[in-house]
Amino acid sequence: MKRFAIFVYGIVCYAVFFATFLYAIAFIGDLPDIPRSIDGEPLLPSGQALAIDLLLLTLFAVQHSVMARPAFKAVWTRIIPTAAERSTYVLFSSLALIALFRFWQPLGGQVWSLESTVGQVLMYGGFAFGWALVLYSTFLINHFDLFGLRQVWLELRGKPYTPLAFKTPGAYRLVRHPLYVGWFFAFWCTPNMSVTHMLFALVSTAYILAAISFEERDLLQAHPEYADYRRRVPMLLPRLRAPVQQEMDEAA
Repeated sequence: MKRFAIFVYGIVCYAVFFATFLYAIAFIGDLPDIPRSIDGEPLLPSGQALAIDLLLLTLFAVQHSVMARPAFKAVWTRIIPTAAERSTYVLFSSLALIALFRFWQPLGGQVWSLESTVGQVLMYGGFAFGWALVLYSTFLINHFDLFGLRQVWLELRGKPYTPLAFKTPGAYRLVRHPLYVGWFFAFWCTPNMSVTHMLFALVSTAYILAAISFEERDLLQAHPEYADYRRRVPMLLPRLRAPVQQEMDEAA
């Protein structure tokens, strides 16, 4: 019964995440007919609205980073079942985003607005590409493990969890963090960049760049071969041409 309860819990956490993920596309894309989006008419004085938005972004950043650290997991799994740890992380991340959606405050103002059809198509294309790259990248590294489903499924079957082997499929051969590249496209590609959207994009970008250093430190500890991978593959911007030595290694 306990195993089944953990499995159901993992499914529920994933369902909450997936609904949140879909709403995030509409929220950041400022799509019509949703309760709240990233833009809109300001409801509060600019200083108060800015403070609320920064607090919401900080809340998500702290939760997302602290709960991902091995030291926190070691303590956290004394309280909750180990098999449910990743699902709980996914749930808390989703709840932090839901709070951001609910309490986000528009600031007003416009940074840029593209009138040309070509410009709009390019921006919307980049926006769609970003979200597709995010989802694609999760499947490259095992979508179901990343969001806790593999862990609760193994628990249900009474099998021990085995960490994923280090691998660099697809886009991970071009850059070390294609998932984050996708987020950058999703945050910045908009034909109508408001001050509010700019704030969201700037703070989110700064957080991702800072979080990469912590993530790579953990990866180096978990996978010694990551050091060579980091030396060979750029972080975010792919090289136009592979180094000669890398080409020789791949040919061999």
